[in-house]
Amino acid sequence: MNLKIESDHLPDYLGEIPPVIRFNTPLIREQIIRIESQASTQTEKAKLAFETARDQISHSFDIQSMIITITAEDTLEKKEGICFAKSHLLASLLRGMGIPAGFCYQRVMRKGTVESGYALHGLNALYLERIGWFRVDPRGNKPGINSQFSTGKEQLAYPIRAEYGEVDYPDVLTAPLSSVIRAMTESADCQALFYNRPDNLYSS
Repeated sequence: MNLKIESDHLPDYLGEIPPVIRFNTPLIREQIIRIESQASTQTEKAKLAFETARDQISHSFDIQSMIITITAEDTLEKKEGICFAKSHLLASLLRGMGIPAGFCYQRVMRKGTVESGYALHGLNALYLERIGWFRVDPRGNKPGINSQFSTGKEQLAYPIRAEYGEVDYPDVLTAPLSSVIRAMTESADCQALFYNRPDNLYSS
């Protein structure tokens, strides 16, 4: 896919966006120090950050949790979150290590059928020198889902089926969608959030 970069100014993909995207909080700093002690190149650091968000954070829907985490710090502390929270964590880790990171979205069927309706799914894009921009999906693997860190051919969580109304948006945004943050903030619990998620990139 040809990605659509919102800003040509890389520093726009490096800053904090309080309170959601922060990398100077205690747990995020601790995790960054741990990653940097285990990796030397930016690619190795990015891969470890991705694996942290993908593997160390349970997907709240998978474990049928009622808890909603939103910020990177809270997601890392509670070790759970839905796709949006995981993407917030990954972006914070990457930006905290000087790796530009943005926010991407897909429109997927909520329960795998057209009748179940649609919801946005959140993932990330990151920028590495000599590679450029590419997408990764920290959603978390389970039977039928095998998302991997790949600088070549994408290996994301969901195959997008345009014939069923699903959409793979090419946009790489500098900040999380306000409609996503609002849905997460205003939902009473994670069960409510399952249905309250916006269903397209342009929801107000």
